[in-house]
Amino acid sequence: MQRRLSHWGWGYEDRFPDVETRRLFAREVQMFGGFDALTPREPTPLADARLPAPRVTVDDPRLASIASALPYDRASRAYGRSYRDIARGFEGDFSGAPDVVLRPTEEAQVAAALEWAAAREVALVPYGGGTSVVGGVEVDARDAYAGVACLDLRGLDRVLEIDATSRAARIEAGATGPRLEAQLRAHGLTLRFFPQSFELSTLGGWIATRAGGHFATRETHIDDLVESTRMLTGRGVFESRRLPGSGAGPSPDRLVMGSEGTLGVITEAWVRVRPRPRWRASASVRFREWTGCVSATRAIAQSGLWPANCRVLDQREALLNRVAADGTHVLLLGFESADHDVRPAMDRALELARAHGGECPDGVSEKRAVEDDDPGAARDEVSDRWRQAFLDAPYLMNSMVSLGVIADTFETACTWDRLEALHRGVIAAMKDAMRRVCGRGLVTCRFTHVYPDGAAPYFTFIAPAREGSAVSQWTELKHAASEAVLAHGGTITHHHAVGRTHRPWYERQRPEPFGDVLAAVKATLDPAGVLNPGVLVTAPRGPRAGG
Repeated sequence: MQRRLSHWGWGYEDRFPDVETRRLFAREVQMFGGFDALTPREPTPLADARLPAPRVTVDDPRLASIASALPYDRASRAYGRSYRDIARGFEGDFSGAPDVVLRPTEEAQVAAALEWAAAREVALVPYGGGTSVVGGVEVDARDAYAGVACLDLRGLDRVLEIDATSRAARIEAGATGPRLEAQLRAHGLTLRFFPQSFELSTLGGWIATRAGGHFATRETHIDDLVESTRMLTGRGVFESRRLPGSGAGPSPDRLVMGSEGTLGVITEAWVRVRPRPRWRASASVRFREWTGCVSATRAIAQSGLWPANCRVLDQREALLNRVAADGTHVLLLGFESADHDVRPAMDRALELARAHGGECPDGVSEKRAVEDDDPGAARDEVSDRWRQAFLDAPYLMNSMVSLGVIADTFETACTWDRLEALHRGVIAAMKDAMRRVCGRGLVTCRFTHVYPDGAAPYFTFIAPAREGSAVSQWTELKHAASEAVLAHGGTITHHHAVGRTHRPWYERQRPEPFGDVLAAVKATLDPAGVLNPGVLVTAPRGPRAGG
């Protein structure tokens, strides 16, 4: 029997714990956060959910066989999977559901969907894994359109071509992480792009949101792995030439990457692949002082060693993820290669870490065999615990909502010279906001990616919610976090995209003329203004309001 995705929460239905398991989890949360007693609640059944009647039907014979207005299909694609999205779904509020879901299996059907949506004044939302945490797939100005259609691209999931000489592969945009890796494995290759959403998210989604992946240094974003892209727009096909590099004007691929479905529908891409790694080494380094941990990480990032894994967990993050319970901060290091032994690089990285007060009590773990695909490199026991916590974290959101606890994350990036002030200022702002909005709460930090000139801090906040007020409380906390990040010189997002949630701060971050340029590009590539409206820029004209 095929597993079914949850219509309201993260991931698969069978991963939502039973009530007794959630009671045990509630005790852990109470102890960790110092919260009052927490009682698990049950999600609203789909049969009792608030799901508006469809406003539009598909009358195009080219699309009839791929269209669905079934309640499950519409509800499960109503939102992304941020805390706000899951909380609304848990309560049975699916007011943001699309009127119809289209599931193409070939590019010609995508083109037909674009034509139909423009002619019928229907907002069309490209949809991959539905893992957006920034309001990336929910149309808010619904009344400006005759309806909303979700264009679910997961039926376009094949590896179409492999260039072994250049180490590149042409892959359809709807391929999920496991799906594309399974096909590449048959050729001894891998993309090695493992975001936390790897299980569900798609290549097209990674490109559209400029996602961050497996490598903590150097090739940190999907940008670094894209060779060329193909996107269907309201003006026709937008396809770039395959090149290893080019200085010919502004890059067309850079326009596609980060476009978030508002300029066109990505249907395929050539991406850079590599042989599967044979040599792996991992180690965990503990620090008593946060400043020493940060200094060691900076030294390694600036050393030119380029570890695949170079992630920092502060003491609370380490405790939360069962990595360390002794009050230390932890640096997780990993090196990998398909070509050569990586132990010398690991030894040098550990020298740098020890010079800043780090200790590596468990030594180095080395592997010479190709393991299953995962978000980490070779792992010691501590790294194993981190890997499992990393994969389970999105599923824990479902249980947190059930317990009436607000739990969410936000991330940013800044240069090393600003990092200390940003880290201190953001944590202070969040503690103050949680006291004011929720009475109490806690915040943790880790570094997901590091660069020679800066780092990407990733914050988690957990606070008790008042019954019936969780979404409004979350909104206040998210606002406080975003203001603090921008005030201390960070980016509003390092790898979670802009969507609708981050847009007010994105508009303050980008140069004002660039907003005008984006609006002009939107008007050119999406003249009907129907593609994922409300993301990045305002459509030049509302379809039902303009001529």
